Amino acid sequence: MLANHRSTLTQYLIEQRRRYPQASGELNGLILDVAIACKAIAGTVALGELGGNARSLEVNVQGEVQKALDVLANEVFMRRCEWSGQLAGMASEEMEAPHQIPDAYPRGKYLLVFDPLDGSSNIDVNLTVGSIFSILRAPADVIESGRDVTEADFLQPGAAQVAAGYALYGPSTMFMLTVGNGVAGFTLDPAVGEFMLTHPDVHVPEETREFAINASNSRFWEPPVKRYVDECLAGATGPRGKDFNMRWIASMVAEAHRILMRGGVFLYPRDTKDLAKAGRLRLLYETNPIGWLIEQAGGRVSTGRQPMLGVRPTALHQRIGCVFGSRAEVERIERYHHEPTPEVPVSPLFAERSLFR
Repeated sequence: MLANHRSTLTQYLIEQRRRYPQASGELNGLILDVAIACKAIAGTVALGELGGNARSLEVNVQGEVQKALDVLANEVFMRRCEWSGQLAGMASEEMEAPHQIPDAYPRGKYLLVFDPLDGSSNIDVNLTVGSIFSILRAPADVIESGRDVTEADFLQPGAAQVAAGYALYGPSTMFMLTVGNGVAGFTLDPAVGEFMLTHPDVHVPEETREFAINASNSRFWEPPVKRYVDECLAGATGPRGKDFNMRWIASMVAEAHRILMRGGVFLYPRDTKDLAKAGRLRLLYETNPIGWLIEQAGGRVSTGRQPMLGVRPTALHQRIGCVFGSRAEVERIERYHHEPTPEVPVSPLFAERSLFR
């Protein structure tokens, strides 16, 4: 299909709004502000080392080393989205506390939560990175009083999201979006500077032969995760009766995009590596928005023990274990967490031995 025959992101949002005649259009305006921010970040990412933003700076609130591009992307999100009157406040993975809307701008009824540059550790080697965002309704008293937002205002379960998505900065720049009516994908046409609808109705394939996990952490995995991975690795001669491929990109946006396009399952589970942390990924900035996209596309997202979108956050930067992807695979992993751990026979090669037996 020729680009000039495709719908733009703006047209798509107008069509979605027509389904709700009472809608004010504020949500559309906010999503378009986010899209503009993503276009600006895409241009900077594309410059690579020419932009001088790949250098490391200091450790952020997450205890991770920031890239200059992390800081720049965070600034772009704030400046592009704070001015238009749709937001009551923002929260970012890169900021310790919520960002208040400056007094010079009107305040609105939504909250924006975002990871401005997911996978930034891959910048040095020119691999795919992205931005993740989630939009929530502000509590009624925030809207009525116009007061400053607090951390507690953002602590809403993933099921409360009104829009979520991500931008993917790869060979092409893509914008994946859900407003609660399925998932649509848009590709940036650099000739006209617009996101064009290229994937109108995305569905996660039900069957898969791919899984993604960081195998270097295998010694810390809980038994249900180890059981699942071992069964996949056993291939056609094992209990699954088919061969699996393993993938790992270390960029959640890239992992999610692959699963949306061709199926699979992604695991970043809770483990015993650091008992002070319930997981590695951030609930508000990463697993909730990605999880809602996956579920809107027919997949499933879970902590391994319970549905992710029902988890009530307790902190702005809360971490959590996450499994998402093709529904049957995620349900299998959940089942393994609730079943007794099966006895695994020990190979004679690894049994205890002694010179006296």
